[in-house]
Amino acid sequence: MIAVKSFLGKLFGRKPEPPSERPRMSVEAHEKACADTQEAMDRHWAKVGDVEEDVIAYVIPPIFQGGPAWPTLRQAYRVIRRPGSIIIATDGMSDPYEDDGEENGFGMELFVETRDIPADFTGADGDVSALKNSWAFELLENCAAFVAEHGGVRDHVDQLGSISTEIPGVAGAHAVGSQVPDRFVLDDSIGLLIGGPPPDFPDIVEDTPFRPVRLIPLVVLTAAELQHVRTGDSQVRRALAERLSALPQGHFSDLRRPSVI
Repeated sequence: MIAVKSFLGKLFGRKPEPPSERPRMSVEAHEKACADTQEAMDRHWAKVGDVEEDVIAYVIPPIFQGGPAWPTLRQAYRVIRRPGSIIIATDGMSDPYEDDGEENGFGMELFVETRDIPADFTGADGDVSALKNSWAFELLENCAAFVAEHGGVRDHVDQLGSISTEIPGVAGAHAVGSQVPDRFVLDDSIGLLIGGPPPDFPDIVEDTPFRPVRLIPLVVLTAAELQHVRTGDSQVRRALAERLSALPQGHFSDLRRPSVI
């Protein structure tokens, strides 16, 4: 994996520990809460597009290979096909904690929606395996690791509207380096806006067992936009999100759109 760095280190600070004072659920109650959460997510995504039955998952969970922990050992990605676009979304960040009875994990799931995955990597309906080799999955997977390392970013996105991060090491990436145009790369890094613009579908899943879950988009930034947010603050990010919202592409990670800076 290529490393992810954030410009909000002081804001995030150390990863919060899951609450420990609440009574733990039984194994049976936890399994039911996880199943109810997954069913709620299935219902919500089914209203957005055609949800693939299979998910992109790992033979060995990344936590056993030194990766950051998700709320449970289930670390997967679901695929939703819409007319002309594909959504790849994390699947497991909102699972209830194994050692905490009343939290839907990080209270969020990340997603990327795009029309610009090369045909070789979109796969046919019913086959999600090719998407593992797409730039969209590589960026989402790496950003998910960053988010998990910080115990989620839901509260910060709720407070600030959007946050920014960047992924360095483009030249060594197996998909991003060859599939993403150079105008999105700055100093061998790609910038992402997390949480804005909002999607064109409801981004709150209300019927989860505990806290409602928020679906948070990732939007790829051009090099000029990344340079702009590097020296800015929350107002700069908010203004950038507003400019992106004004484009027809909106929340899409569109590799053909014009730069707004």
